[in-house]
Amino acid sequence: MPHTGHILHGRDAVVSCHVERPLDDEVWRRFAEIQERPPGGIPIAALMRPPGEGEDRERWLDRARQAHSLGPFGLHTHWTAPDHARPTGGAPAELVREQGAWLRSVGLVPTVFCGGGWYFDPDVASAVADLGCADCTATAFRPSYLAADAPHLRLGEPTWLERGDGRRLLEVPTTHSIGMLARGVLAPFRRQIVHAYFHDTDLLNRVRASALRTGLTFLGMKRTASDLDELQRGLLPEKTMSFANNRA
Repeated sequence: MPHTGHILHGRDAVVSCHVERPLDDEVWRRFAEIQERPPGGIPIAALMRPPGEGEDRERWLDRARQAHSLGPFGLHTHWTAPDHARPTGGAPAELVREQGAWLRSVGLVPTVFCGGGWYFDPDVASAVADLGCADCTATAFRPSYLAADAPHLRLGEPTWLERGDGRRLLEVPTTHSIGMLARGVLAPFRRQIVHAYFHDTDLLNRVRASALRTGLTFLGMKRTASDLDELQRGLLPEKTMSFANNRA
């Protein structure tokens, strides 16, 4: 049974990792270690970049299944290249559909989506809804590296996104980076739900990895540990909005 009472009163915390280098043995070793023994006792959702052309799909699948056994599993699409997340052309929604169909064909059903480089548009939202996922591409902050005119969805609280076709999509925005978590050690977490994220490659940096572990430990002391699957089952957002009117 989800912590429905805590969720309604805004006391839950969830964590996700953008797993962008799952075939790098050292990166994977460090991610697998933190997912198996998560600081603060908060399960870590693995939002994984599917294998690109020339990458070892069988080894990727072995690692994805391992991650799936330890927490929620999600799709993290990089549109242009493994090291270039945001799209530079084409139809971004079609790649989301293609990757989602492939995951299902190999027995991996994602429950969460996050666009690489925080990219999200109405067509991508429709593709995510068709996959049956919640979305967490929206952020409570604007990433500093985004150009002023770059599409980006900014939200601070869980929200139903109304689609033009009459459907709606659950948005669970990402609220805290590693730096924001570290600052929260000495201050209250004021948001309804704290959704902290990190990249698997952050674990290669001693300072960032230490800050992440400390921040998650204190987050687990201040909030009720949940995960992105449990949250979807018990979450009742009060806010509903048209996605097309709220990109910034």
